[in-house]
Amino acid sequence: MAERYERQEKLGEGTYATVYKGKNVFSGEIVALKEINLDSEEGAPSTAIREISLMKELKHENIVRLMDVIHTDYKLMLVFEYMDQDLKKYMDTHGRNGALDHFVIKSFMKQMLKGIAFCHENRVLHRDLKPQNLLINKHGQLKLADFGLARAFGIPVTTYSNEVVTLWYRSPDVLLGSRQYNTSIDIWSAGCIMAEMYSGRPLFPGTTNEDQLIKIFRCMGVPNDVTWPNVTQSLDFKPNRYKIPNPTGLQSQVPMMDKDALDLLTQMLVYVPDRRITAKEALEHRYFADMLPSPIDTTRVMSAQATPISHPLSIDHMDSTPASSTTTLVGSAQSSASMTLGGVTVPVATTQTIPNVTQMNVTQLNPTHMNATRMNHGHLQNPAPSTTLNAMNTMNPLNATQMNGRLATNTIRVMPPQQIGIQHEHADERHAIGTNE
Repeated sequence: MAERYERQEKLGEGTYATVYKGKNVFSGEIVALKEINLDSEEGAPSTAIREISLMKELKHENIVRLMDVIHTDYKLMLVFEYMDQDLKKYMDTHGRNGALDHFVIKSFMKQMLKGIAFCHENRVLHRDLKPQNLLINKHGQLKLADFGLARAFGIPVTTYSNEVVTLWYRSPDVLLGSRQYNTSIDIWSAGCIMAEMYSGRPLFPGTTNEDQLIKIFRCMGVPNDVTWPNVTQSLDFKPNRYKIPNPTGLQSQVPMMDKDALDLLTQMLVYVPDRRITAKEALEHRYFADMLPSPIDTTRVMSAQATPISHPLSIDHMDSTPASSTTTLVGSAQSSASMTLGGVTVPVATTQTIPNVTQMNVTQLNPTHMNATRMNHGHLQNPAPSTTLNAMNTMNPLNATQMNGRLATNTIRVMPPQQIGIQHEHADERHAIGTNE
């Protein structure tokens, strides 16, 4: 069975496994091959056995798919769907000093929380959420990966190891030695990742357990038995070492966050584990309110069968957002434009008839700092002149798209990544590409 896959370049290497890019020699499909060398005496490591058993059960659009397992005398090979890069590499490549655009962060946060919520609903703790374990493909899909430290949990809560989660994303209850944690352990990690996407740097980059706690306390304050019941009973809690009279507060670490983002982050980073917001509750937070109410499945991306206009539109400025300089507008009865925000395709669906135009203005693509009036879940009316979209004259005007049963005039609809839909008059004119889970 191993001959079914052709190994290509190395993608990464860990303590127990090496990951390669590979190809199915029969179908030509590109895959990721995670190869684990087996010890002649001990056999397969427990992390591999745990990962296989859990991932066979976890089937979700925001969890990387385990496609095959191949076992030989000397090697165990896990075959996963191929993802282009991890979140850390994405931030380094497409971020502005690591910081991502608000639209992209919101899309990634929603996808991450959906994957976490599915794990928790199926009684699985990931226990190692960090940017390197969040994978992203070219369509802007984000998926949870590396379940080597994951663990199924039950009721009552049993005692677990506290040697889990990479230090920077480890919750304070685990840092203080708790072995009876629950789903809240993943929520703290998700909060740290959210803050890192906004600022471009780790929120609490400690070097040791104690240094990690000090960095957290300097920001959020030293807890006591009032703010965190019974915290002083922990053997690892040493209040004499935490002389921090004036904590800086979370907002000082992420000043670029709007009030809704900061509120969600604050509810995720709570000292008392049982008071942290759940993944399901987080998905219903008002932070996500300006996303489209019924987004198309994130595995689908926009496609329009049409003849491109000879002169593409170019974006002159996009609110300090790393972006491609050219946006192609395709003309048809219902047409659309797409732009690239840091490597993630963000469509701009036109909802008006555009005659031979030489110039039109759109507001800056920042959902939290729009100068325009919000209309109908993301429609913008009378866009501000701060950003200019230049277009050359064309012989083919673009017809209007009917949205929600009525025509939206003089508006441009800006949609975040993966919330993509093109509405056609006839069902047989609908086109989409993507992978099906």
